[in-house]
Amino acid sequence: QVHVVQSGGGLVQPGGSLKLSCAASGRIFGINYVGWYRQAPGKGRELVAEIISDSTTNYADSVKYADSVKGRFTISKDSAKTTMYLQMNSLKFEDTGHYHCNVEVLLGSDGSTWNGWGQGTLVTVSS
Repeated sequence: QVHVVQSGGGLVQPGGSLKLSCAASGRIFGINYVGWYRQAPGKGRELVAEIISDSTTNYADSVKYADSVKGRFTISKDSAKTTMYLQMNSLKFEDTGHYHCNVEVLLGSDGSTWNGWGQGTLVTVSS
């Protein structure tokens, strides 16, 4: 059984910063993928940032950002690689939305995986 719990978010003024966390727990052999997605009011879900990893090798992670957040947001993992973060700086009005993390967990050396979503958190950028 794997659980994913998000934390962080809230209300911030334009130009401010917030940090979101996404903690995976349970039967985890590795984390293959973590993505942060957001959905602004009246819009569809969009990918904000993601890390693609190969838990079975030492290959470097592949990191991708949406053009709208490049240079402002940073996605990262802790040393245990079970908690993932989205550091959001220089926030803009258009960053407002519900943010969800999506995680693919490697369950064992047999290659079996589990994919799940965090419960979501609201980020509101307002003056």
